[in-house]
Amino acid sequence: MSAVIVRDPDILGGRPVFRGTRVPVEVLFENLEDGLSLDEIVESYPSLDKRDLIACLEEACAQFTAA
Repeated sequence: MSAVIVRDPDILGGRPVFRGTRVPVEVLFENLEDGLSLDEIVESYPSLDKRDLIACLEEACAQFTAA
């Protein structure tokens, strides 16, 4: 996931963000919780890439099922 999610103390105080953006990862989960589709999220945050969102979700699922 390190290729998709980065942490930098100079960007949003080190909160995890999608690579190449200042969009925190939590935005993905908050928007999904609110019922938005991945396409709607990308439309709202054009700096995001749908493939990165999918990779993030796949990694989250893999970690959940491994626990």
